[in-house]
This record gives sequence, C-alpha cells and structure tokens, in this order.
Amino acid sequence: MRLLITAGPTREPIDPVRFLSNRSSGRMGYALAEAACEAGHEVVLISGPVTIPAPEGVTLVHAETAREMFDAVQIYLSGCDAAIFSAAVADYRPVQVVAQKLKKTADKLTLELERTEDILGSARSKLGFRGFLVGFAAETENLIAHAQEKLVRKGCDMIVANDVSQAGIGFDSVENAVTLCLPGGRTIALPKQSKTALARELIAVIASSIQHPAPRIQ
Repeated sequence: MRLLITAGPTREPIDPVRFLSNRSSGRMGYALAEAACEAGHEVVLISGPVTIPAPEGVTLVHAETAREMFDAVQIYLSGCDAAIFSAAVADYRPVQVVAQKLKKTADKLTLELERTEDILGSARSKLGFRGFLVGFAAETENLIAHAQEKLVRKGCDMIVANDVSQAGIGFDSVENAVTLCLPGGRTIALPKQSKTALARELIAVIASSIQHPAPRIQ
C-alpha cells in the first residue's frame, strides 16, 4: 500500500523568536512510518519540527506550520490507499505575525488568534480522499464520546483515541495506550506498550481493514 502519515507538532509564529505549539514529540507518527516500512508499504511522512531521525525508506516532507502541512498533504494525498493523521496540528494561530521581536513593556499582552486549516476534516470534503482515513484524538475527558463524535464529523474510518491526562503515556513518552474507535460505535482497546509495538499493531489493523472492509453504516 501507499500510506501518507503526518507526525509531530506545528509551530505558529508570533514574532521572529516566539511561536505557539504543543507537547507532541512526533514519536507515535514516526513509529507508524517505521512500522509501515517494515511491513513493505510505501510511506510519505509529513513531519512537523521534531528532534528524532526519520525512518529509512520513507519520503520525508518537512512542514513548520499548519498551513504548510495542509499544503503538503494536498500535494501528496492523491493516490494513497490510507492516510494516518497523527500530527498534533495547532488549532489556532496569531492573526498577525509581528516582524520584529515583541518587547516586554506592558503588564499584559493580548493575542488575537484565528483557526488554522482543518487538515483531517478537509481530507474527504475538500481534497476528495476516498482511501482509508485515520485520525487521532488526544483527550483529557470523555475519551470515547469525543472520539466517536470526531469519527463521524471528520468522515474517518478510524479514530485512535488516547487519554493524555494519564501519566506515562502519550506526549513526551515512549509508551502509549489507545482505543480504536470504529463506525457503529465499535471500539478496540490496545493496552499500554511501547509506541513501536503499538505502531505495528495499528498498521496491521489498518491493512486488514483495507483488505477486508466492514460495511459502511449510512
């Protein structure tokens, strides 16, 4: 198969030295890319700024901001059998990027923010993707309910949900535990394990789902 995988955070600039971002390390997305290559699949890895080396054999595309990642997805998504959007894309960016470094003068500073591009939500409607679509949901409460709602709203075939409020998994960790949310309210729990082992399970589940698709619920 040909897979597109997004990984890591995005950085939305405030001024030349500051930006809005999040705690994503990119490890889960990179582990998925490595597992997919090990399984013999062709992989395009679109990565935000991370500090880990890319797996051998992938086509690596760098993206700094949400807009850059959206543009890269738009270029590479066509012809892919599956797309796995594991990147933690910033939801908002500053409306105005200041040309020079902001000086600490006032006691308070207000930033006006605007929504960034909805990459996962655009895959079906704007980009016309008809392959197997996988999104991620990092939640701190109501994990399954939020993930199932996202599955329907974004037109996904699977949402990989993880509770980032739990210590030792998710952001900044080499381990993770997730629940796969599928159409019709079905779920599959994958217990805590290394992100490398978890990625191999996820790639196997995705490949099996493509080869033996479940009937779509209208």
